[in-house]
Amino acid sequence: MKNTKWLWVLVMTLIFVNCSAPKEKEQTEEKDNTSQVFPFTMPNEKPNIPLSASSERMFKYAEPRAQDNEFFTQFKYTRLKGFDYSNGDGTISRRDPSRPILVDGKYYLWYTKRHTQVPPIGWNRAKEATDIIPSTDWDLAEIWYATSEDGITWAEQGVAVTRPEKPKSGWRSVATPDILVWKGKYYLYYQAFDEPSGLRGDLCPVSVSYADSPEGPWTHGGDAVIPFGKEGEWDQNATHDPHPIIYNGKIHIYYKAAYNKWPHKRDKYAVGHGLVIAEHPLGPFTKHPLNPVMQSGHETTYWPYKDGVATIAIKDGNERETIQYAKDGANFEVAAHLSLTPTAAAPYIPNLFKEGQDNRGFRWGLCHFVNAGTANKGYSIMARFDCDLSLDYDEPAFKKTGVWHKPEVYFQQGMGSLSQHPEGRYKKKD
Repeated sequence: MKNTKWLWVLVMTLIFVNCSAPKEKEQTEEKDNTSQVFPFTMPNEKPNIPLSASSERMFKYAEPRAQDNEFFTQFKYTRLKGFDYSNGDGTISRRDPSRPILVDGKYYLWYTKRHTQVPPIGWNRAKEATDIIPSTDWDLAEIWYATSEDGITWAEQGVAVTRPEKPKSGWRSVATPDILVWKGKYYLYYQAFDEPSGLRGDLCPVSVSYADSPEGPWTHGGDAVIPFGKEGEWDQNATHDPHPIIYNGKIHIYYKAAYNKWPHKRDKYAVGHGLVIAEHPLGPFTKHPLNPVMQSGHETTYWPYKDGVATIAIKDGNERETIQYAKDGANFEVAAHLSLTPTAAAPYIPNLFKEGQDNRGFRWGLCHFVNAGTANKGYSIMARFDCDLSLDYDEPAFKKTGVWHKPEVYFQQGMGSLSQHPEGRYKKKD
């Protein structure tokens, strides 16, 4: 009788287990299915589930949310005070600001200044340029400098580097300067033109001058310090926008070259950025074996950041309007996508040329607008931008991902020449 009782208990237990097992399995499967769905709360690390290509890329950035990304920022702009532009008649232009540096409580800035009797006539009319008539906005220009106590109001001090006598390099124009401070001396790198810009393109090497003080006098230190590439190479006739930094104890200069362009064609150009390295500011400079190290961006803007180098890429290339970062200063990866980026950005970086200091980014800088005038009175103006690309500050206003402009900002673009052909607006591809 006892054995029958225990047998009955065993049978009932097995029945209960078998009936319960499907429910438990069903609950486990339901839990597993839930774990395969992207969570409502943003994960700090990439979840171990199948992800779309877009979701995969989220976790390749410094932070998955743009607002938390140290490389994401908006840019706000302010007009500079202290510069006269001859009532906008196109005879005075200021552009290509260097990075401002702070010396004895005063900011110093170098830039391209053109003061000509008439506005530029355009690169496509370069053959008509004379000693009085400039072809482009940077033709017949010199390098001037100004000082400021607040980065907004500037006092123009005069010429820093003037055009030398013909046929010395730069006799036609000197432009696009940037500054390097190295072992107590100051070095200006700039483009030196020997013909009107547009005649055969922008054929100009890079020259350098140096001084013991930011106020000069400046001594000529060398021409063509960044070698052109050989015939058929991407930088065979251009080394533009020299941008020096100190990285790993050496002089690194990033530069730009437009290729697939002059002299055969104009409308299919591409832009690459190269890197040269030297032990001394006067060279000799050696090209990086991976040049061009960047295939997007126009004017060059690079800065040491943490243990690597960061850059703002504007205008040109598939990855324009981005900030990119390279841990080795050469292999750049997209770190953030931007809008309303500053053209020819020249940030003020407190420890830019101080070895051994933390490279913690910046909050403001200078830039230029190249379309301040009209078609017949073309000139450029410099401006200030503010942002949050510093590890030492946190300004939420610069981290908003939405910036709304009035409809007029968009409508003023118009349809251009298409509006004149309402019945046949679009050209078919060949």
